[in-house]
Amino acid sequence: MGEYRMLDWLEEQEQAGRKYANFINGEWVDSATGRTSPLYESARPNRKIGDFPDSGEEDVNRAVQAANEVFQSWRNTPGPARAGVLYRFADLLERNREELAYMLSAEQGKVLAESLGEVQRAANEARFAAGEAFRLDGQTLPSENNQIRAAVIRCPIGVVACIAPWNFPIVTPVRKVAPALAYGCTVVLKPASATPWSSVRLMEVLSEAGLPKGVVNLVLGSGSRVGDPLVSHPLVNGVSFTGSTELGLRINGIAAARLAKTQLELGGKNAALVLDYDNLEGAAEQIVAAAFACSGQRCTAISRVIVQKDLADRLNGHIIERMKAIKVGPAWADGAGMGPLIDKKQFESVKGYIDTGKREGAVLAYGGERLDMTGENGELGGCYLQPTLFTGVTRGMTIAKEEIFGPVLSVLEAADWEEAVELANATEYGLAVSIFTDRLELAGTLPDLIDVGMVHINHGTASQAHMPFGGVKRSGFGPFSIGHTNQEFFTNVKAVYTKSR
Repeated sequence: MGEYRMLDWLEEQEQAGRKYANFINGEWVDSATGRTSPLYESARPNRKIGDFPDSGEEDVNRAVQAANEVFQSWRNTPGPARAGVLYRFADLLERNREELAYMLSAEQGKVLAESLGEVQRAANEARFAAGEAFRLDGQTLPSENNQIRAAVIRCPIGVVACIAPWNFPIVTPVRKVAPALAYGCTVVLKPASATPWSSVRLMEVLSEAGLPKGVVNLVLGSGSRVGDPLVSHPLVNGVSFTGSTELGLRINGIAAARLAKTQLELGGKNAALVLDYDNLEGAAEQIVAAAFACSGQRCTAISRVIVQKDLADRLNGHIIERMKAIKVGPAWADGAGMGPLIDKKQFESVKGYIDTGKREGAVLAYGGERLDMTGENGELGGCYLQPTLFTGVTRGMTIAKEEIFGPVLSVLEAADWEEAVELANATEYGLAVSIFTDRLELAGTLPDLIDVGMVHINHGTASQAHMPFGGVKRSGFGPFSIGHTNQEFFTNVKAVYTKSR
């Protein structure tokens, strides 16, 4: 997993000088537009990975038609057979874990340890989804008429559009595609245009696992030229989207206009509440890990710490100590714990929030500066930013309210747990919260009082591969993903009355 092994592998890919294509009906097909866009490494923006399709509506229509044509045969494939494909897919993800992690780190920028963990998480979720093919719920209910049998069954909804973000370019597509396949749906996948490379490899792995042609299709391109016609296509019956709240609201409006189902994983402004907790060093460790993984570019990142005033100074000291231990650098650097922001646009956005925080009166307690990682040969130049901590933050400040999506952590102080809950809820988002407390009554009471979809007590915001994942308010809409709740999105309920004679 060292530097030279990763760089040698990437060099081999670059020497191939590849031009990539869409994956439609089991074949690699050039875009009908004839246009391509170059993709560069996040940590080395002068190093091109390849050229990827800049697709359009005609490509989307071909992919949806392919998915629709194979839907009936795939839905009628026995559940155990569908599961078998997914079990083989999970095994292949693990077998190709190192290669996939290299690709992920190259295009997205996260450190190798995180990329390796993401691929393993994708395999775990695919394996759970495979089991869902055996667990599709149904009911036989008492009938009002002895001659009529009353039952409830579930049926796959049909073609699903899966729109994935750039921050988790392997696990998020798998999180959408795997349950769709388990429940008998077919798929058109549109990954983020900033991270298409991983999805190309996922199509190859799915094919190797034995997935029939047309069941999953890949169309690469921008949100406006690919995403819009995909969401509005009359043969697409469901849209599973992960991304910004603003774009999710727009997608929901388009889908709702034709009564298509949506599953939306949106933004977050997650808080860690530290209340009557003796192990402040342990809390700081959990908070820092949750705040700065993926360079803070994840919806479940902790971005606010709400701490009792009498604990604030000691907790801040522990947090800064942990932050200082984070080594910022490229994915392959020995001991690297945080990579660059994905690109210049994202860096400028995050840096703008840091400048706003200082201007509004927050105290910059640590970090906040760009780090120059350019080597002597000039091959490095990614957008590296120090992990950043603000103290003295109040609820009205911009950095306390808006999703930053970067390595910036804000500390607010509360007089007691009631004020802490009030501050936690004082945001338009409702994704996740961490609560650190030694008081059993608070551990039992606070989950009911905080408006979020996921509660973590005495640990960070790490989720598990079989538990429902989602949020409330402007953090999500529709059935939660990952867990068994997925069936509420990928299937429709059908009532069946059978008269014996």
